[in-house]
Amino acid sequence: MYFFLCNLSFLDISYTSLTLPKLLDILLRKRQHISAVGCFTQMHIFSSSIGIEYVLLTIMAYDRYVAICHPLHYAIIVNPRLCLLIVAGTWVFAFLQPVAHTVLISHYAFCRSNVINHFFCDISVLLKLSCSSTFTVESINYIAGAFIALPCLILTLTSYIYIISSILRIRSTEGRSKAFSTCSSHLTVVILFYGTTMFLYMRPTSMQSLDQNKLFALLYNVLIPMLNPLIYSLKNKAVKEALRQVFIRNCFKIKH
Repeated sequence: MYFFLCNLSFLDISYTSLTLPKLLDILLRKRQHISAVGCFTQMHIFSSSIGIEYVLLTIMAYDRYVAICHPLHYAIIVNPRLCLLIVAGTWVFAFLQPVAHTVLISHYAFCRSNVINHFFCDISVLLKLSCSSTFTVESINYIAGAFIALPCLILTLTSYIYIISSILRIRSTEGRSKAFSTCSSHLTVVILFYGTTMFLYMRPTSMQSLDQNKLFALLYNVLIPMLNPLIYSLKNKAVKEALRQVFIRNCFKIKH
């Protein structure tokens, strides 16, 4: 679990480092320019990050499934070598997957404007600016969603169906509570991630509102990476006790 959490944390740091420094540069220093190469590089790496997170969250759901449904076989099924191979394959595949639409978009004609109505180079915004036919890229985007996002969602939901059915068969209340607490943090992150990304990228370009896209992209770029460490840490007794102590001290200071 902690191996996958380390990868998820590294991923969160990577894509926030990709988009937020430029946003701060725009807001604080008013430098509202980005090179074409920088723009397409940012778009490619960000698209890759989304693919990596889909697969990582699915692997983590399977990890929870094995831990709860097959605890005695956990060390054999989820062995370190398998974990390393799966995660390495995920990173390589995810960085290669967006190459096709990055190359295609880079050859499009952007004759309408060179102003990006967003705080980073997102695919949906660049497609709006292009005066070329975007049918091919949109088709690739939907195919990628059908072969990556949809299977990941189905596998995650299937894992949780088995997990919940196993938890409900546990007789002791303490055992059920402990099993639910093991999965609740990951399930919360899954709901937040799938909710924002599917709203952003699985709709036709004609139905997309740039203002809505910016709001949901801000949630995905800022809120989810900020909440992930908190969500995963709240089940840790030491973290909860530290937060309780901080809360008590602050209340005491306010009172006096």
